[in-house]
Amino acid sequence: MNSDSRKIPAHEIVYTRLRDMILYGILEPGQPVTIQGLVATLDTGMTPVREAIRRLMAEGALMPQGNRRVTVPKMTPSILDQVAFARLTIEPMLAEKAGPMLTPRLIDRLTELDDAVNRSIRAQDIPGYLESNHAFHFALYEASDAGVLTDMAGSLWLRFGPSLRVVCSAVGSLGLPDQHAEALSAMRARDPTALRRAIERDISQGIDQVRIVLGQDRSQRH
Repeated sequence: MNSDSRKIPAHEIVYTRLRDMILYGILEPGQPVTIQGLVATLDTGMTPVREAIRRLMAEGALMPQGNRRVTVPKMTPSILDQVAFARLTIEPMLAEKAGPMLTPRLIDRLTELDDAVNRSIRAQDIPGYLESNHAFHFALYEASDAGVLTDMAGSLWLRFGPSLRVVCSAVGSLGLPDQHAEALSAMRARDPTALRRAIERDISQGIDQVRIVLGQDRSQRH
């Protein structure tokens, strides 16, 4: 059988769709959803939904709520500190490793993705921003040929992405993190060290904004 004609298994499709719902903030942190509700939303069977939930719980992106419900965990200052440490350790390294591997064609593709990020910011299109921002980072990271680290970065984004969606709602799209122009300049200059620094600043900006919003939430509760 030609590999192109093979059907993607249903459980993989469902996993990807549910993962994206978490990553792009469609499922809000702390909002419980029923397994039956996910079956209806994803228009699929119970078995692939259960398998997707099992995988996402193992990745820390979902947690059980009891009574056949799951939820996206809420970010806490302690968890944010851990995620921040891991992201700032792994992702700048991935960017630096990717630098020498970047072809003119891939740099053009990354430029297109950054244009989509900028259009989304101007249009205040938060889902569009989240999707194109994720695509930019992982198109870069996947060029590093460091699959283990890239997989780890993917899991970290599953824990961080929903909180960035909360930040978008709080500060509006015009305040969103975007140091991609600096990163693209470093790519064109063939300067992996400058690329590492640009990605580190981009990540730090997003983490700082989540930290500010978390602090505001805590002060409103007291």
